[in-house]
Amino acid sequence: MFNKTFASEFLLLDFSEVRELQLLHFTVFLVLYLGIVSGNLLIISAVVLDHRLHTPMYFFLMNLAMQDIGTISVIIPKSMANSLMNTRHISYSGCVAQVLFFFFFASSDFFLLTVMAYDHYVAICNPLQYEMVMNKQACIQMVASVWFVGLLYGVLHTSGTFATPFCSNVVNQFFCEVPYLLQLACSDLYLIEIGVVVLCVLIGLFCFIFIIITYVHIFTAVLRIPSKKGRQKAFSTCLPHLIVFTTFFFSLSFAYLRPTPTIPSYLDLATTLIYCILPPMLNPVIYSMRNKEIKNALSKMLLNFQHFSMNTLSGFHW
Repeated sequence: MFNKTFASEFLLLDFSEVRELQLLHFTVFLVLYLGIVSGNLLIISAVVLDHRLHTPMYFFLMNLAMQDIGTISVIIPKSMANSLMNTRHISYSGCVAQVLFFFFFASSDFFLLTVMAYDHYVAICNPLQYEMVMNKQACIQMVASVWFVGLLYGVLHTSGTFATPFCSNVVNQFFCEVPYLLQLACSDLYLIEIGVVVLCVLIGLFCFIFIIITYVHIFTAVLRIPSKKGRQKAFSTCLPHLIVFTTFFFSLSFAYLRPTPTIPSYLDLATTLIYCILPPMLNPVIYSMRNKEIKNALSKMLLNFQHFSMNTLSGFHW
């Protein structure tokens, strides 16, 4: 049996013992967090408020933005708080919540990117059938399935990880990452989570192959487009999606399938940051900020806000 004192809390990785570097870490993460949340909130607001964006593509983008906000909100604020308060502690229940919600949002993000690849395929390869295939009911069912499967993934990983007792409470990562938690296992029950991880990677590999095949068909169709401008628009939409998905899949697979080192390294930290922070940071830029319709909606929204603020201020009598 494990020491019960370890059941109440875990100790996370401290970026540095130097106070100035801890505050630097807090500042960098704060800037990243506010930037990512602001960018994704702008996308959500634009899609909700502009009826011209009530289409399948933007409906998926809105859900992607919500998942990206959820993914970083699970891990970044706690790491910032620890650096600011010069502590390493996270409660047992807090660690469980991190694993559950991180897998919930991250896996939902992963499967939604797969659905978006299918949406691109239908739009480019079967444009005449697009409205029939990607109708409102079908899109809602796809997104609901994505969220449900994401929740199922979260529950499976959380159950598999915390089914085993732990011999230590020192996690060599800045959040409760599953491979580092499994290092602390005291029994063979951790093999349950290993099996879940392998199963999930196989499913992820199937999604990756599906996307590659999908984009082979897409690029073949795009090359037949006579208009150079049309080809550029199609490539600018599809290539960033493929790059982000590939980066997400391989960095996540590298982190979870390779033997976990006993001593944390800069490579481990960089890999974790790539799949945790890079997709939420890039998604608003590559899917939306470069999109003319989104930029027009944002300009209209900000202009309306400016008029509202001016009218409100003019109503005050000093």
